[in-house]
Amino acid sequence: MSEPPDGSWVEPATSEADPVIDAYKKDVDRTLLRANLTRTVEERIRNLARLQRFADELRRAGRDL
Repeated sequence: MSEPPDGSWVEPATSEADPVIDAYKKDVDRTLLRANLTRTVEERIRNLARLQRFADELRRAGRDL
């Protein structure tokens, strides 16, 4: 993906809190995000593949019912 020539993809840094972000923060378990960031890219991809296989199994089980 190429960057826009005017740099519009970069959000300006502000010291003001964004109320929308603050509203979502309370529902996000950041410990899980931090734990995932300690994993290597390969480990993350393996976990994603495992999650995808599980989702496929759930879909098949739902259809079979």
